[in-house]
Amino acid sequence: MLQVYLDNSATTPVDPQVVAAMEPYWQTQFGNPSSPHRLGIEAESVLSQCRKFLAQLFNVRADELYFTSGGTESNNLAILGYAYAQYQPGHIITSKIEHLSVLNPIAHLEESCGWRVSRLPADRWGKIDPQSVAEAISPDTALISIMLVNNEIGSIQAVEQIGQIIAAANRNRRQKIVFHVDACQALGSVPIDIKGSKIDLLSVSGHKIFGPKGTGLLYIKDGLLLRPLLFGGGQEGGLRSGTENLPGIVGLAKACELAFKEFEKNKAAVAELKDRLILQLLEIPDSLLNSPADGADHIISVRFAGIKGEVLVHFLEQHGVYVSMGAACSSRKSSISHVLKAIGLTPDEAAATIRIGLSPKLTTAQIDYAAEKIAASVAEVRSIYG
Repeated sequence: MLQVYLDNSATTPVDPQVVAAMEPYWQTQFGNPSSPHRLGIEAESVLSQCRKFLAQLFNVRADELYFTSGGTESNNLAILGYAYAQYQPGHIITSKIEHLSVLNPIAHLEESCGWRVSRLPADRWGKIDPQSVAEAISPDTALISIMLVNNEIGSIQAVEQIGQIIAAANRNRRQKIVFHVDACQALGSVPIDIKGSKIDLLSVSGHKIFGPKGTGLLYIKDGLLLRPLLFGGGQEGGLRSGTENLPGIVGLAKACELAFKEFEKNKAAVAELKDRLILQLLEIPDSLLNSPADGADHIISVRFAGIKGEVLVHFLEQHGVYVSMGAACSSRKSSISHVLKAIGLTPDEAAATIRIGLSPKLTTAQIDYAAEKIAASVAEVRSIYG
């Protein structure tokens, strides 16, 4: 039986080149970067090299990059770290379709710390109108957090335009508005221009790009003050204490290298696979796309009337096809996806949805096999539960 992993928006297998890059740092070059002896000094040197290398990839300064345990920590540190550094509560602008690692820290600030929050709506295809950002800005606005690529439906936000709006607003403000972008689903799929988009804080996750789990990156623009969430030995410039995960950081750097180096080739490959799969999915009776036509190529959100996505997921795994219902962080919960609700789907439509996460490593044979099994499973589920 063919195995087809179509949940690459949840996580990806670690690339063999990444594994090879990490291997020496498990047992041979295993020193603690804080240790004063040779092994520690060598580890610190590798850590510094990784930071400088990543800075070149993202076209930023090395001292603007901080290593974290993943996208969730990066988002929490960006939002809470900045908010805690302010002398009084202010106003935050975000959208209704952000990842929960953005929405929940913001809700905490609102409920427990006195911050005011504006949650912008999305249209039917998950797009945030940049003008709505401009209209939501008020004298006490301190932070705006908008994701680049939505993790459930793949919609791409106009972050460059939003960044320009924020920059224009900041020209007449003493207290500057800070712009945070969650780029965890964007890296490797859409271009990221930190400087061109006037981004102040940017979150990245390693395991979404064939890197190791437990690795992440937070870009913090020079001069921006954040308070730490973790206290201890003062690593990462005092902002993120704890012994650095050197094997993971090496793996993250290698995964980012491959994501940048192979961007055009991978994008073309995934776009071709996406078009091929969508054509076959839309031949299934009563199937509809939730994803926009101009969304990120690697994410397909599709619904099939009259079925439960959860049931379909389990039928498909019996055929070696692995998909999800939505965000991996919340797909096991019984509640309806907040993203699908925000774009106007009814509870039944949201429940009938599955998410497919593509990868450039997939073959056309795997795509055709998956399409065949999805069609057969939808028909079988409808015959049983219909």
